[in-house]
Formats: sequence, structure tokens, C-alpha cells
Amino acid sequence: MDDCSLDEFRRRWQEELAQAQNCKLTSFFFPPQNEMNDVPFFDIQLPYELAINIFQYLDRKELGRCAQVSKTWKVIAEDEVLWFRLCQQEGHLPDSSISDYSCWKLIFQECRAKEHMLRTNWKNRKGAVSELEHIPDAVLCDVHSHDGVVIAGYTSGDVRVWDTRTWDYVAPFLESEDEEDEPGMQPNVSFVRINSSLAVAAYEDGFLNIWDLRTGKYPVHRFEHDARIQALALSQDDATVATASAFDVVMLSPSEEGYWQIAAEFEVPKLVQYLEIVPETGRYPVAVAAAGDLMYLLKAEDSARTLLYAHGPPVTCLDVSANQVAFGVQGLGWVYEGSKILVYSLEAGRRLLKLGNVLRDFTCVNLSDSPPNLMVSGNMDGRVRIHDLRSGNIALSLSAHQLGVSAVQMDDWKIVSGGEEGLVSVWDYRTNQKLWEVYSGHPVQHISFSSHSLITANVPYQTVMRKADLDSFTTHRRHRGLIRAYEFAVDQLAFQSPLPVCRSSCDAMATHYYDLALAFPYNHV
Repeated sequence: MDDCSLDEFRRRWQEELAQAQNCKLTSFFFPPQNEMNDVPFFDIQLPYELAINIFQYLDRKELGRCAQVSKTWKVIAEDEVLWFRLCQQEGHLPDSSISDYSCWKLIFQECRAKEHMLRTNWKNRKGAVSELEHIPDAVLCDVHSHDGVVIAGYTSGDVRVWDTRTWDYVAPFLESEDEEDEPGMQPNVSFVRINSSLAVAAYEDGFLNIWDLRTGKYPVHRFEHDARIQALALSQDDATVATASAFDVVMLSPSEEGYWQIAAEFEVPKLVQYLEIVPETGRYPVAVAAAGDLMYLLKAEDSARTLLYAHGPPVTCLDVSANQVAFGVQGLGWVYEGSKILVYSLEAGRRLLKLGNVLRDFTCVNLSDSPPNLMVSGNMDGRVRIHDLRSGNIALSLSAHQLGVSAVQMDDWKIVSGGEEGLVSVWDYRTNQKLWEVYSGHPVQHISFSSHSLITANVPYQTVMRKADLDSFTTHRRHRGLIRAYEFAVDQLAFQSPLPVCRSSCDAMATHYYDLALAFPYNHV
């Protein structure tokens, strides 16, 4: 290397060294906001990671106050990790990861604003409602819904599905396996159930159809009982179906190859009236069955049954969560003992609580959808009660209906209840105030709501109509039953747009879309 080249090399090396030292000195006095090592914390200096761990215990208001202390504290209070955790804690975008968005504080604010808008619309009955159309010459038999998808069974043997979540998707029209069957010649539908991927229908002749909503409109499995199916349950988180017919309880699930098979079969000494599948049990399904005054825990893993409750008053209602079961039992009037709700631990197999002591029987109980440590129930006396599972006391009692309560659900601020007289009522239970109500001439059998939608079904007791009644539309409407879908996220809706409805090749169906302010008041049909 010549002298000129060597001098040029030395000069460039000295310039780069001086620039590096200058950057290092600048970073020492003015550290980047996202690369701070020490944070002034009163009279001490804490590492940035430790400061984040302290700030994670603050709520949104406390983080806002901390952001006003200094620039350093503002950087910490607006850290993405903190606001992502706040979103997760309050249930906003639970399936998202921290890398999905660049500003979680803004996402949190948008979710809070949307939540406030939905709550205001619920209270002011602002939104839209659609009546899901019926099948001509048929009576509604049973209704169920999951995440905005509604399934209904009719006396004609038809099973129909609506998807109320989107505007451009039409859910499949479910057909029977026997294509040669004439319309209206199939047996009545006894029960229907639906989850995110499966639809199930039980018929009066003991047959059971299972559809996979992702593959088509024809059943993927058809099972036959020797007698009428008395109870039907479908798991909400996997592909498990349980049926009760005569004295047998059968659990069905697909194998690893996708073929449906009997996972377990149990024999009980009495007829089963209530049947539920326990959620989140893993590979082997677990069910709870109520047969008269007997309550069984049925485990498919070893086909074992455990007797939880026996030889007491008959069971009147049932619901299960991942680790508990709650059921109502009749009162013993001759010894002046009222009806109660018993709460059992599924893991320990023993009773945890005995709730209530009222004159009339409990008709429905909702444990799975209630907030932590709370449970809501309905009674034949027309009252809705909120039970505190920590103290065992009744936290609130509402005189909700003239006749018995037939369906009920609650969340962190409201209760929606349905009565035998056909009234659906919405309550703000924190203020003990009825917000609004709507009426139809049949008992309310099904209620299911989310933050932005509500599904209600009024199902007649009588499923047989005279031929003369079918000739009168007014009479037929009074007997057929009614399904309503309410949507409160009005900023996402286009008015006068119909909800998507499943359609058959020979029967075009339509929906009517109304303003809730007109549709919610009493509508005697």
C-alpha cells in the first residue's frame, strides 16, 4: 500500500471513530425512547423491564395518570405490552397476538367506544330486527343457536339454518338422507342443536341426523334408536353428541379417520329428562344426565357412571360449566321445604352449595353463560334470581313475568328473560330497571345473546293444527311460532337489507327488516 492510500485510510478511520464516539455520547445523555435502560422511579433508578412489570398492575385510568408524570413515564405507560394485556383482560380481540396491530392503545380505545355504543343501543332499543320466516303448513318444534347461527326444526320434518352474522353468506339448507321422502311426510323434529361446525336433529321416530356445516347439506351420519329420543346434547367446543332414549344414553363422536362411532353407552334405571355435555374435558367426553331424582356423571373414557345425586326431589332444570353442575329440585310441600338449586363440583363429585328455598319450582338455570361467581335462574313464580356462588345468597330477585320463567341469560350488566306468557324482557340488573320488552303469543323457549345481537324463539306447546287452521294465514301465524334476530351494531348495518336466510329449491323464503323502535313494543300476533 502506498503512502497516499495509507494516509487516506487513517483519515477515514479517524472520522468513523469520532462519529461513533459522538453517537455513543449522545445516546448516553439522550437515550432512545424505546431503548431506555434505567427509569427514574421516585428516588431510585429501575430497569425498564422491571418498570413494565410494575405498570402491568395498573388499569387504563391509572396508566393515563402515570403518562402525565414525565416523558419517561409516558413512554412506559404507552408500551404496547401493557395495552395488549388490557385488551386481553377486558375481552377485546381475545384471539389476537401482540404483533397483529401496531398501536394497541388505539385499538383499546376503539373497542371501548364500540362497547359503549352497543350498550347504549341495547338500553335504547336502537338497531334492527328480523323475523326468520317459517315453513308453510308447519309448526315450529325446537330452536337452538350458536354464535349467531340459528337452527330450527318443524313438524314437517324440515330442519333449517340461518346465519345472522353476515350479509353475503347463506347457510346450507339441511336435507334428510332419504331423498325419496316427500315433503311433509317426515316425522316431527323433537330436538335441534348446533355448534360452530355441526348441526344435529332428533326425530319423533328415534332417528338422529348429524350434519357437518362445512361439507354440505346432507347428513354425515345417521343413527337410529329403538324408541323416541327424550334428550339431546351437543358439545359446544368439539364433535360430541349425546342422546337419551328409553333407559340408554349414547355418546357419539368421530374417529381419527373421520368415521362416526359410539364413544360410550350407558344404561340408567329411569328415563332421562335432561342431558348436557361438560365443556373442555379434552379427548374423552363427559356428560351429565338427570333422570327423575337421579343425577349421573357419565365418563366416556371408561364407560363409568358416577351417581352425584339420588333419592331426593325430582330434578326440574339443569346446566353445566367446565367444573360445576347446577340443577333445580322440586320442593317438598308436605314438610314445608321449598324448591332449591344444588351446585355440585364435577371434579370432587360432592355438593358445594344449596341455593334458594322458594315455594314454586325452578324452571331454568344458566350457569355456563353467567359472569364469574354468579348464576341466574328462573322460577314458576315468575321471578328471575341472581345467585352469589361465593356466599350462597340471592343477590337480586326480579318480578319479571306473569307466568313462569322459561329461559334466561345474563352478562356483566344485563339480564334477558323469557316467560311462558310469551314476553321477552331486558333488564339492567345493576339499576334494577326494565329497559324494554317485546311480546309474542307463545312461550319463549330459547334466548341467546352476545354483545351485539340477540336471538329469541317463541315455540308453541301444541304442534298439531286442524286442516281448517291451515287455510287461514292469521290463524296459522298464531299457531306456528316465531324466531327473531336482533342486531344492535347499527353502524355496521345497511337498513332495508334482509338477513341471509337458507333457501330450498322449491320454497323461496324472505325476511322482513324493521326498526327496533317500531318492532319492539307489544306486537300481539
